Amino acid sequence: MVLFKPHKGMNKPDSFITFKEQFIQMKTHTTNYTNTFIVVADDCPAPAGIVPPTKGDTKTVANLQFEMISKNPYAYTSDDVLFQVFVERNNLIESELPEAKEKFFSKGQACFRASPLTKRYGWGIHCDKDGNMAIYSVGSDSYRNLAEDANLKVVKAMKSSR
Repeated sequence: MVLFKPHKGMNKPDSFITFKEQFIQMKTHTTNYTNTFIVVADDCPAPAGIVPPTKGDTKTVANLQFEMISKNPYAYTSDDVLFQVFVERNNLIESELPEAKEKFFSKGQACFRASPLTKRYGWGIHCDKDGNMAIYSVGSDSYRNLAEDANLKVVKAMKSSR
């Protein structure tokens, strides 16, 4: 299959590229932060970190993110967590992962500033120098220390309401 997308400034048929060639040329986006602390949103209703609930037998995005980060502090980057949640929610198998990962990161993804953990459930997210993450309950001493650390870039989670 040939896409009708000529290279820059060319309109000749020999300048068309195949879908596979265009797919290989896709830009890779990242959601990773380094040396950053994401504080909870101004309108976060949780006075302290809350374990996100499941919906029946189904784990929510927030629940999957929480389990992965809380059980493995500083083991995963934002990209790792977001892609793993995508894999689990879409029931992907091992052989589908390389292509799925390339496609997933070929377009921008919402970062953890938009995560329900930071917007709804009261968890601040610390990203170390390598981009690996850990979560801290709002109101805890560790949370306050990170929020006041002059060596970190402190950013707020996105508000749920406008």
